[in-house]
Amino acid sequence: MRTPIFKETPSDSEMHRTCPSRGWQRFLRYLADVHPGEVRNALLLTATVFLLLFAYYLLKTVREALILSEGGAYIKAYSSAGQAFLLMVLVPVYGLVASKVVRIKLLGGLLLFFFANLVLFSALGASGAREGVVFYIWVGIFNVFIVSQVWAFANDIYTEGQGKRLFPIIGLGSSLGAWLGARGAERMVAVLHASPYQLQLLAASILLICGGLLVTVNRGARRSPNPEMAARAAQTLAPGDGFAMIFKDRYLMWIAVLIVLLNMVNSTGEFLLGDLVSSQARALHPGNLAAQKQFIGSFYGSFFADVNLLGLLLQVFAVSRIVPRYGVRAALYILPVISLACYSAVGLAPLLGLIRWGKTLENATDYSIQNTLRQALFLPTSREAKYKAKAAIDTFFMRLGDVLHAGLVRLGSQLHLAFAGYAWINVGLTVGWLYAVSRLARQHHGMTAQEENERPESQKSHSFLTCGSRFERPARSILSVSE
Repeated sequence: MRTPIFKETPSDSEMHRTCPSRGWQRFLRYLADVHPGEVRNALLLTATVFLLLFAYYLLKTVREALILSEGGAYIKAYSSAGQAFLLMVLVPVYGLVASKVVRIKLLGGLLLFFFANLVLFSALGASGAREGVVFYIWVGIFNVFIVSQVWAFANDIYTEGQGKRLFPIIGLGSSLGAWLGARGAERMVAVLHASPYQLQLLAASILLICGGLLVTVNRGARRSPNPEMAARAAQTLAPGDGFAMIFKDRYLMWIAVLIVLLNMVNSTGEFLLGDLVSSQARALHPGNLAAQKQFIGSFYGSFFADVNLLGLLLQVFAVSRIVPRYGVRAALYILPVISLACYSAVGLAPLLGLIRWGKTLENATDYSIQNTLRQALFLPTSREAKYKAKAAIDTFFMRLGDVLHAGLVRLGSQLHLAFAGYAWINVGLTVGWLYAVSRLARQHHGMTAQEENERPESQKSHSFLTCGSRFERPARSILSVSE
């Protein structure tokens, strides 16, 4: 008798629940390997990240308007230090709260807290209060904290194999949200004459929508066919501090080191680009301050547009192919190799066109490929690491990199360091970054190999629903040979 290659699903109703839209699945499979039953939550999380980045770019526009109009531009030089100091207090407090409540209450409470902050900022600003400095620091903390925790939630509801397949799609929401948020803020101010305080209220409303989307995703995750994953929705986190977890765990420590070095290299590169742009403006328009400002504004407008467009193209066409095919560990080398080539070339030939296109490629890769990898690194970690340690790494250690960069620039100015000197320092930092990647890759291999070996034999093959049938196929290890 011929053996059938598929078995019928238990019921039509289950089939419709797990496979809500053939059309959406066919569309998403052009972007990534999306299995039936994953479409709904993947789309909802993509929409959530899109809205968060859209709201952030609205607030970024408000931040610049308030800080410059209130004469507080100097605060930019000290903002990262202030944020890092506050985060040393906020991260442990957040860890304590995270151990007391389930994940949806944790995220919902965080969104409501930031919502209330924005309503308060809007009311105070409309009444005439000078809030530019406080709001500038607040936006920096809001950006890294809320995005980090939504990605922690995504890490919590997906297995490592699912995350490697689906995170590129969710990351697409981030790229689109950043691009459209910047464009939307520009149009609202120019065409609708929206005030900063109206944009604050709009961003606050978006946070409420994000909360509703996350509640819906959490309900879907509670019905996961994987009992362990489904049970997480009702479980609280074990006690522990995010900073302590990082210093006790080599894997988490190397992630933190990578983030610090990445931010130092990127920020120093931005400093080099800005220095060359300013020099070019002064050379082209000596003594004409208005013309210099126009040149700089035009340059950066074009630069940001190129970065956003290339980042979007990489997210759509490259990330979903690179990560599943070559693995997380191999892909981690892409950005530091680009940075090494960029700053080596700039150190030899400090040309504006050279650093402009080098930074375009570096920033676009950072916002697309590297951003997805940064989230995927937490897939094999514990739930406590996903929320607590990730919060510390994505907030404090990110800002620490900015603080160290500021110290580097200050020291360089006192030593009268030439332009090429900064470029070669960045080359040295990038070599250290490559070393950190090699150590992190070794730790990642050990963690994922151990997880695969400890997995019950019954879970080393899997079935997946299609519309109307259930196919059986051997599971591919989350560790590809190329990794």
